[in-house]
Amino acid sequence: MTMAPARKHGTGRPSGTQGEEPAVRPRVGAYPWAMAGAIALAVCGAALSLNGVLRGWGWYWPVLTTVLVVSFTLAALRSLRAQPLLVTAGGFLSLGAILTLTFFRSSSFAGVFPTGGSFGELDRLIRRASETVLSETAPVAPNVGIVMVVCAVLGLAVILVDALALPLGMPAATGVGLLAILVVPAMIKPQSVGLWGFAATVAGYLMILGCSQYFAPDARFQTDASRSPGHLRRALLTGSVALAATLVVPLAIPGFDQGTFPQGSRLNPWGTSTGLNPMITLGNSLRTPDGSGRITYATNASMPLYLRSVTVDNFDGDSWGPDDRDASRLPMGGRIDPGYPVLADEQLRLVTAIDAGSFNSPYLPAPYAPETVRGLSGRWTWDPATLSIKGSDTTTSRRQEYLVTSSVPKLTAGLLAQSSAAVQGIPEDFTRIPGNVPQIVRTTADAVAGTGTPYQKAMAIQKYLRSAEFTYSLQSPVQGGYDGNGLSVLADFLQQKSGYCIHYASAMAVMARLEGIPSRIAVGYAPGRLTGATVTVAGQGALPEYEVDARDAHAWPELYFQGLGWVPFEPTPSRGVVPEYATESSVSAAPDALDNNQDLIPGATPTPLPAPSAAPLPAPGGGGGSTDTGFLLLPWLLGAGGLLGAVLLVAAPRLVRAGIRARRLRPQDPGKAVPLGWRELLDLGTDYGLRPGASETPRAYSARLRGTLLGDPEGLDRPAHQAAVALTEDFERHSYGRPPRPVPEQEAGGAKSSVARGGATIAAEVAAVEETLRANAPFRRRLQAAWIPPSVMHALGRFLTAPFRATGRVLAKTAKAAARSWPVHSRQGPHDGVHRRSGG
Repeated sequence: MTMAPARKHGTGRPSGTQGEEPAVRPRVGAYPWAMAGAIALAVCGAALSLNGVLRGWGWYWPVLTTVLVVSFTLAALRSLRAQPLLVTAGGFLSLGAILTLTFFRSSSFAGVFPTGGSFGELDRLIRRASETVLSETAPVAPNVGIVMVVCAVLGLAVILVDALALPLGMPAATGVGLLAILVVPAMIKPQSVGLWGFAATVAGYLMILGCSQYFAPDARFQTDASRSPGHLRRALLTGSVALAATLVVPLAIPGFDQGTFPQGSRLNPWGTSTGLNPMITLGNSLRTPDGSGRITYATNASMPLYLRSVTVDNFDGDSWGPDDRDASRLPMGGRIDPGYPVLADEQLRLVTAIDAGSFNSPYLPAPYAPETVRGLSGRWTWDPATLSIKGSDTTTSRRQEYLVTSSVPKLTAGLLAQSSAAVQGIPEDFTRIPGNVPQIVRTTADAVAGTGTPYQKAMAIQKYLRSAEFTYSLQSPVQGGYDGNGLSVLADFLQQKSGYCIHYASAMAVMARLEGIPSRIAVGYAPGRLTGATVTVAGQGALPEYEVDARDAHAWPELYFQGLGWVPFEPTPSRGVVPEYATESSVSAAPDALDNNQDLIPGATPTPLPAPSAAPLPAPGGGGGSTDTGFLLLPWLLGAGGLLGAVLLVAAPRLVRAGIRARRLRPQDPGKAVPLGWRELLDLGTDYGLRPGASETPRAYSARLRGTLLGDPEGLDRPAHQAAVALTEDFERHSYGRPPRPVPEQEAGGAKSSVARGGATIAAEVAAVEETLRANAPFRRRLQAAWIPPSVMHALGRFLTAPFRATGRVLAKTAKAAARSWPVHSRQGPHDGVHRRSGG
């Protein structure tokens, strides 16, 4: 008997045989570029909706550049027939390169390769973005840090949408990635996503669906297939359903058409809180006056008091922010010293009993200037520069009941007018002027303040801001895009002349510094309302009780006068109470006073209330504060980026499996199509629960696969049985030559001879087997095969354990070598040294 010699790999199919299909690589065509254009349109369209979350349009060009570079890099790699995993990796590399070129060029190598300095710059930009977001309500200032974060998140969105649309073959699911972008403006902006952003996103999404149906690409090859009217009808049908859904969903989901929350409001994704946000995001509380964070207090003052929570004194030009000065804070326990001399003839000492209730903040509300605080639980410290009281670690104001003794000088207009000495002993933080002050702010300060004493300048600024030229409005800053506290916001405010307390307080504080007067902003609560109850305080008797909540949140400027300390003013019209020394009637009696202007005194000034003792506490005006329910934009952006990364991580096994399948079914060498097709059949069986045995022959495994997983060979699953038989024949012929016995034509289902079949036929046979496996498998098995394929997970396990196995082999070989080298002592005779055998 003559045995056919085994053939070398790659020679199983003779070339040149009549009827053989030429090994033509599938055409790439326009599909990758069309899909890249659709994805870029969808993501750039969704980015349009961020206008209003970010101020202006200057941020959009870096975003547009990032999206286009990443999307078309993916298309270019796909047109070069790169493997899916390499395409995705190229997307990440292109994102890193464009971010480096745009934001870290000076610290990078060749402009696109980050260095150690680039990572230090990255940390600085992220912290800068965090500070900006925390200090401003939407629209926030689009500084470099914020823009970098937005570009990174949208670049990741492109990679996610691309992965869903192409290698994962789920174009309809790309709406998830686009929705993640639209969620932020839908929950923050009063006009929600906006018409143009929504329309552009829908258009891009429809193009993604249309491309996936019109080109009808093979999921393995990601190349063009023949187009037909059926494909066009499917594209139109899918697009119509998606369009109908996009029109209905905004009506069904609250807030998608007008914003989930009122204008300028924020959502804190990390939990709820009712404390005052020290970063002066005041618009939220004033636009959503729900009465949260209720505080009650009883005082012996003749008027209700202002409660200060924190002092904001650090101004870098982009935003105001508190400086906690953790290094210099002192523990509570003794007397609180203001740190500056008060030369007034009369001091008012007040006693205030406070119940913080549900107010939850690390900062403790108290009247200014506190001398002693008793009854607190937890660890508390105070700042010698501002006298703000802050809890340590997890200590907050919630459910705290305490007694505050405070002292303030009895101020008059004449006393303030006489305080014209040069300021001494004040930290530079309260006088620092940023270098980027807009010209309109400088011009306005010079024109309004004029010349005179510091008190005259302060009164002139307050008079200007409370004049009929300005109006109080919570909505104008949101609609005009200048809701915040930076210098650009301040310039817009002075032009529009409409805003709320933070705008007026910031304007007066900045203009006072420009005029040489130290200034800062106090954040806390306006006086509030009587509850009708009384509280008995030892040594004071029954004191009237007042209540404040988020509706009374407020910010006001304080200016420093030598010998008198920090003096509050009220520039916000129609809000709060103007202190007696800051009214025009008091100024007219002072030397060198301004002209009297009685119309500046708000008609809604509360009537002084009788109290057991003490004169009125000079209190600044009211208006505007915010609770910690503020929505933090940066956590949402980072959360969206984390979500996209998590989705990519979850999809990683599926992406790996898709890449392996594409490599096997699209081999560079047509001669390797048969063994690679067989390997794909083995992995399909493994994914659906049937691993090949270590010594199992191809024919035995094929028979076991067909008998176990492929269903009825004479029914609907017949094509899969035929495909499995054909793949087995091909592999046996490729490896061993002619099979042991020819398979009859009727058993092979009339399939073409393997020598006349090309790689496309093998791919079709594998697809037929996979379709039948999926149809006959239970849901859990299908889910595992699609998202956690055992073939990939086993390979991953082998990869992860490879170092341990290699170490074990090395140790085993070392032990064997040591055993062989160990000397073996034989039994010798006592004298002659001759080896003797025992037992005859």
